[in-house]
Amino acid sequence: VIASSFSILAYHNVRHIVRRQLPIVRRKLDKQITAMVLMRVIVFVCLLLPYITYRIYAVNFPTSRSMPMAYAISRLIQAIITSIYIINFAINFYIFIIFSPRFRRQVKLVLIKKCCRRWKYWCCSINNRIEPENDIEPRNSQMESEENI
Repeated sequence: VIASSFSILAYHNVRHIVRRQLPIVRRKLDKQITAMVLMRVIVFVCLLLPYITYRIYAVNFPTSRSMPMAYAISRLIQAIITSIYIINFAINFYIFIIFSPRFRRQVKLVLIKKCCRRWKYWCCSINNRIEPENDIEPRNSQMESEENI
């Protein structure tokens, strides 16, 4: 309820911003953020609603362990709905990637340009120094083995 009310307030605020004289870039960014908030709230409600519904049902109609099949089915439904509820915490990143070009640019900057450079430095650093080869013993042992033949 709180998230929905604040998203509606944000949407209402952005509609008023369009009427004010603000730079076009600022209006565009405000619209983008509002779209992201609205989509986040819609996904939040859609993923939370089955969990709330199931919890209300489970409290009002508890399943006893004396009926193993009904109990197993209720536990399966509970596991599936809880998994859907937990997805709610991880889905923000994907929602923002889908609905915000600015967020996509920032993710690309961070992941590709900064993290890949660090990874290449750590894993793929090539030693470009020239070092003398002090490998005299194997040559002598090789000569000795050829003399023995």
